[in-house]
Amino acid sequence: MSVENLLVEMLVSVPHWLAVLLIGAIPVSELRGAIPVAMGIYHMEPLEAYFLSVLGNLLPVIPLLLFLEPVSNYLRRYRIFDIFFTWLFSRTRRNHTENFEKYGLLALTLFVAIPLPVTGAWTGCAAAFVFGIKFRNSFPAIAAGILIAGIIVTAVTMTGMSLFELILGA
Repeated sequence: MSVENLLVEMLVSVPHWLAVLLIGAIPVSELRGAIPVAMGIYHMEPLEAYFLSVLGNLLPVIPLLLFLEPVSNYLRRYRIFDIFFTWLFSRTRRNHTENFEKYGLLALTLFVAIPLPVTGAWTGCAAAFVFGIKFRNSFPAIAAGILIAGIIVTAVTMTGMSLFELILGA
């Protein structure tokens, strides 16, 4: 059973618009899961699916950007978390500093915009935190990435649904 189907089953008693918002907000699906669910299962129009999914994906961004550092600092008081965060930060900086130095906020926007596994708003917030990008700079970059990803996922979903209907109709 796919993650999206499991989420739909869990949210069966929730209004469809709220289910799409929630699916868009959680890190395992984000809008990559919310848009296909909205259009394919709930039969929403593309614009409504896009709007609700993007809004849902934006919901956790502000709290994540504001609270990742204080939560990390608190957890670092414990040795196991200090070891983990030290490893995570050094690994991330070692593997991605060149791109962030070369492309700046555009790298963050593109990272969020490309709808692949392990990219998206949640990971973008973590990257902004690791690289010390201030809220006033990271929020617009992540929001732009979410808007772009939403367009891509909506277009791919519409194309897939059209092809599916064409195949079934033939």
